[in-house]
Amino acid sequence: MPDINSSLLRGRRIRAWVSCQPRFCSNDAPESSTPSPPKANTSLRTKTEKQKRRQQKQTLILATPENNAEDNDMRWSQKDKIQYSTSTIPGAKKNTSVPFPLSYSPEYVEASWYQWWEKEGFFTPEYHDRVPHAQNRTFTMCVPPPNVTGSLHLGHALTVAIEDAMVRWKRMQGYRVLWVPGCDHAGIATQVSVVEKRLLRDQRRRRQDLSREEFLQEVWTWKSQKGDEIYQQLRRLGASLDWSRACFTMDQGFSEAVTEAFVRLCDSGLIYRSEALVNWSCALESAISDIEVDSQELSGRTMLSVPGYERKVEFGTMVTFAYPLEDGEVAVATTRPETMLGDVAIAVHPDDPRYQAVQGKHCRHPFGDRLIPIVTDTMVDMQLGTGAVKVTPAHDHVDFELSRRHSLPCLTVISGDGTMAPSCGQWLEGVKRFDAREKVLDALAEKKLLRNKKDHAMSLPKCSRSGDVIEPLLKKQWFLRCEDMASRAIQAVEDGQLEIIPPLHIKTWKKWLSNTSDWCISRQLWWGHRIPAYQVGDGEVGHTPWRRTSLGHTPWRRTSLGHAHPGFSLSMSLCSPADPDVLDTWFSSALFPFAMLGWPQKTPDLQQFYPTSVLETGSDILFFWVARMVMLGTELTGQLPFKQVLLHSLVRDRHGRKMSKSLGNVVDPLDVIAGASLERLQEKVRGGNLDPGELTVAMEAQRRDFPGGIPECGTDALRFALCSHRAQGEWLSVPGRRPSVGPLAMCRPPQRTRPLSSMDRWVCSRLHSTVLQCERGFEARELSAVTAAIHSFWVHSLCDVYMVRQLAALAGERQAARSVLYHCVSVPLALLAPFMPYLSEELWQRLHPLLTRGAGGGSSSLCLQPFPRSSDLVGTCHLSEESHFLLVQEVVRVARSLRAQCGMTKERPDSE
Repeated sequence: MPDINSSLLRGRRIRAWVSCQPRFCSNDAPESSTPSPPKANTSLRTKTEKQKRRQQKQTLILATPENNAEDNDMRWSQKDKIQYSTSTIPGAKKNTSVPFPLSYSPEYVEASWYQWWEKEGFFTPEYHDRVPHAQNRTFTMCVPPPNVTGSLHLGHALTVAIEDAMVRWKRMQGYRVLWVPGCDHAGIATQVSVVEKRLLRDQRRRRQDLSREEFLQEVWTWKSQKGDEIYQQLRRLGASLDWSRACFTMDQGFSEAVTEAFVRLCDSGLIYRSEALVNWSCALESAISDIEVDSQELSGRTMLSVPGYERKVEFGTMVTFAYPLEDGEVAVATTRPETMLGDVAIAVHPDDPRYQAVQGKHCRHPFGDRLIPIVTDTMVDMQLGTGAVKVTPAHDHVDFELSRRHSLPCLTVISGDGTMAPSCGQWLEGVKRFDAREKVLDALAEKKLLRNKKDHAMSLPKCSRSGDVIEPLLKKQWFLRCEDMASRAIQAVEDGQLEIIPPLHIKTWKKWLSNTSDWCISRQLWWGHRIPAYQVGDGEVGHTPWRRTSLGHTPWRRTSLGHAHPGFSLSMSLCSPADPDVLDTWFSSALFPFAMLGWPQKTPDLQQFYPTSVLETGSDILFFWVARMVMLGTELTGQLPFKQVLLHSLVRDRHGRKMSKSLGNVVDPLDVIAGASLERLQEKVRGGNLDPGELTVAMEAQRRDFPGGIPECGTDALRFALCSHRAQGEWLSVPGRRPSVGPLAMCRPPQRTRPLSSMDRWVCSRLHSTVLQCERGFEARELSAVTAAIHSFWVHSLCDVYMVRQLAALAGERQAARSVLYHCVSVPLALLAPFMPYLSEELWQRLHPLLTRGAGGGSSSLCLQPFPRSSDLVGTCHLSEESHFLLVQEVVRVARSLRAQCGMTKERPDSE
């Protein structure tokens, strides 16, 4: 730090700063050696002078000595140096003896506390042993690991606000709490959306221009530069995570857990390798799982943008063309005419009278010398199209199953990059699939085989990752059998072993798991957990070892398409190169609840904190993540990974749309906390790797939705607003009014709370009812009920009624009123702490100047104090007083409403 002796202030500023200290500081506030000037006659000051002086005080309170080095009429005293150096050293406890700002400043209130909490180790389970009210019970959670690729959005902030409220509540109850932070390597998003785009933009190189090792080095370089931003954002949100246990899914320990999981599942016959039809994204050149496919409903002809195409592509039409016979023709209808090059048969219903005469015959393919059979199958819908369907097994899931029943061959005509394969002939080889569509239609018309084209309602499958139109392709992939694991996951909910909140999701849980198919777990990427298997001999697969033998050989376990065989040793020189594919990111994420604790090793953390207590996340990843954690956790550890699943609704914009960078409606919670101008918002969008068209749409949306930018809110206000939210699919607005601060420094801890007057008994009873509501709300995981109860007490009971009514008593010498006020402020601050940790800590430290110093020079924090219990306040419960006062409250409410409607509001005089 710079030398404070060189930082000087003008005499009038330091005097103003000292004179305003008694307003909001404790009795042990440092005294200045500079005498205060005689108090000026307030009535002689103009309004402008008052405002100027108020601004000067505000500046002095928020300023630090080093920020005022240019002021040189007065040197800081040694006591001032200690006072300010204590509050500015990172990790030191904040100095609360300085006066409070005249208006609420989130930046001031929220400064320094988190660094002190983290340095003291308050968030670690080891600190539990130093808590006087500690219980021999544990509470464990993991934060849903956000992608390493970018910054948090309001959906993440909602997750953090809910989880941190529960974690802080349990910690204050005396539980040994572990909340583990983590970050996901996000295979597709990191490789395709970030690193490949950066390479192309900065170096004009594609991934294929580099070796695999060179490209992975580029990814790790990017990770070292940007990977920590997510953790800093979580800190800014006040998340009380144990950072000493932070877990990245590509860490060495986690990678070993992924390898072990793969090997065990292979040996148990659950993982196998097979050629099958998979959902393929040509833009990614990779397979994706079924639940990563979105369906876009089209009512008819629609022009859509497709990655890799400059012009929009037509969808939502049905084309009918004819296959010639020796004595006639058979007309078929299709929405994908480009795939007709891969047709291997025509199928008709056996009962369709139109095709009785052609059953069993052959017709000639228009673009080749192939004869294709006409087969009968009951799956054919006689009412759809012409009643005759083309069979393309290599490019359609239904056709693939039909081909297996009729022993038909599979002919691939579209390559992995979305261009037509050599089997199509030179006239189409290398042509993009949707460009080939037009060429095929023109060729059919030239041969006079094109019959008609009309609008057709259809469901278009699209990749949720890239927006590309899914192309079913026949590929050799790794699959995980899910049927038995899914049945156990359903049974766990039905038996009550696993609770899903809210229960409305149980029906969807059962429906999806009852119809789940085998999970394609391999991806054609470079970034991720490489599949730990080598080709050994004829169709044999050997797994990556845990250790090498002393002779340099590797002990291998092998399988044949997933069927276990005895182990044997094998030199790596006898193996072909490892499988180039990587595992689906969701596979490694599904191991998170136990891999984060050291599994497969029997670590102390795993034995003490597994299974975890609650899994809280968004309802949109119920099957992407939650169901898979339950399936793999139960299979690999023999236990459910958690006892309870708490799902929150999605955060949408004011138009009801999901958050999307391309729509420009993604809101960074840090922009809500600190505020951001429209120019700042648009600067961030321009740096977001959007295509030119997407960038235009996003910036226009920002100008429409945030014309004046986003006003400053502060962390606490954002957290409280998010936890207060309950309705699904609505815009979460930030409260416009900031928290107010009352004359707390005048209160002193009473020996015992003795409510004597009717007003005292009423407010203490209201506090008891509030504590009871908070207990019930937390237990039921209804945080909106907790925040509503807290807000109601602070605003409507304490501030609007009690403090207004008791101002005279509080200003006088009535100790009973002060004792009651102390009780009615200190207890609600503890209730507020899980939701607004910064403000509650700031006020609690000022309210308890003598109670925040522990034995041996240690420090105490509100986050470690006992959470209020209604059983401790039962003596202050006076329900009759509460019921009688309802009429008084209603009269006051109506009177204020009438006064506002009639414009009879009274302007408060300016105060210093």
